[in-house]
Amino acid sequence: MEEPSVRTSRLAIAGGIAAVLLVGGVGFLLGRTTVTPPPTAKPVPVIRAVQVQPDSDRTQILDRSKIISAAAEAADSLSSGSPPPADLDQLPGRRFALSLPFGCSGPAGPDSPAPLRWHYDDASQTLRIHIALIVWQADEWGLQPDAMAVPQGFWVMRPWSSAETCPAAANEAVATGTEPVTLPGQTLAVVSFGAATPKRNGAYEAVMRVPRDKLDMAQGLRARLTGRIDRVPGGAGAIKCIQPAGIEQQPICAVAAVFDELVVDNPATGETVATWTLGKAGDVNPG
Repeated sequence: MEEPSVRTSRLAIAGGIAAVLLVGGVGFLLGRTTVTPPPTAKPVPVIRAVQVQPDSDRTQILDRSKIISAAAEAADSLSSGSPPPADLDQLPGRRFALSLPFGCSGPAGPDSPAPLRWHYDDASQTLRIHIALIVWQADEWGLQPDAMAVPQGFWVMRPWSSAETCPAAANEAVATGTEPVTLPGQTLAVVSFGAATPKRNGAYEAVMRVPRDKLDMAQGLRARLTGRIDRVPGGAGAIKCIQPAGIEQQPICAVAAVFDELVVDNPATGETVATWTLGKAGDVNPG
């Protein structure tokens, strides 16, 4: 028997190793084709939160400056003969809080006809506050009379100012060489057109004892009227402007409203002086 040479042995070993590698490689490839691949992970969908912006135009309470601004737009529309701005159509249903400063120049006399006034009696040390609703006839606003409703409300004194309190005494000084301008009448009112006959003849009064040394009327008083903007009867929108004397007259405007509450406070002390419930602010007139 012939003994294998070293070269023959090496070739045999190399061939065996090659055979093993070939079989292993084929087995690996066959295994990859037969084994079910693991499921591919699907990306998780990202759900982005939708930020809902509040409807600030509908939820924001109208204050004195915004009411005056809206009335100025309506007056300009009437004067120029143009259609009312679209934003005025969004007013009905809006809540409002209107400040009406009064008694800025001091106490009213005992016979004063001012609808909003205050008087202090030194003898009895009592403070008396008088708030009277203005009552109009429907035709004064160019409307058909309604036997079941009496237009009533308040004139907005000094409608050229958005200030919610009486002006400081320094601001009332008149420049040299000028004369104060006095308007022939009021030009802006907030009116409840659907109100029933006013109670208490449309007047509200409060009487309270205030020691003289505790009385601080440096800033007069402030009436704060709250409620909801309504529609003028007949579908004329929320603001009715008229010019009874013709186009040369400054328009007189009424903001339709449903009254809720009237609060009188003292801006100098922050004290609430009186509160009256005028009605419930319900649905606005359909027009």
